[in-house]
Amino acid sequence: MTAIPASSAAAPPVVDRETWLRERDELLVREKAHTREGDAIAAARRQLPMTLMPTVTVRGPGGDTPLVEVFEGRRMLIAYFHMWHDGKPYEQQCEGCTFSTCHMQMLDYLHARDVTYAVFCEGPYDESARFAEFMGYRFPWYSARDSDPALADGRGSGFIACYLRDGDKVYETYWTTGRGVEALTTTYHALDLTVYGRQENWENSPEGWPRVTGHPWRLNGRPTAQWSRPGVAPR
Repeated sequence: MTAIPASSAAAPPVVDRETWLRERDELLVREKAHTREGDAIAAARRQLPMTLMPTVTVRGPGGDTPLVEVFEGRRMLIAYFHMWHDGKPYEQQCEGCTFSTCHMQMLDYLHARDVTYAVFCEGPYDESARFAEFMGYRFPWYSARDSDPALADGRGSGFIACYLRDGDKVYETYWTTGRGVEALTTTYHALDLTVYGRQENWENSPEGWPRVTGHPWRLNGRPTAQWSRPGVAPR
């Protein structure tokens, strides 16, 4: 991934502050409408029915772990289903799943709302747990490799599933994939506020705006987040 140098990138037109504030206020009307629609969708999401999960297990540091124990005593669970390439080095593991999960390092606010966050990896536990340790992840990491197929329910990996616990019963309440997974990626939401946005080719940006070349989640052959990890030598 590389970007156009800032010195050669185009920039918005320069106007007086009164004009700038007027156009900013016009956009604010659209932003508030977008926020209200997002609130309405979230309200509908909260009112979805739920479905009972069968008794399934995942494999963690203590071996086979019932899904209900993944909640760690909390009422709700958000699980990210992480892709895995068996036997491949860390730099060849899924850059999209790395991008999503590497953001989830501050869990205090989830815990304060009675929510546990965990990852269910499709790779074997011993192999994938070493990757999680290398990445410095602090959230619980499990393998779903040998879990009952009902857990993923044919959805592959790279998705989020949400659950509610009622005693020993677990219900799935919601799931999303594709761009829905951006709920985890605060970097993208922050980049959307900047003048150049995400700098990806699909964005509707003016001519001359910087664009990344190569994979947007990789830098010099590795998932971007890996470059700050101990043991990765700079190139």
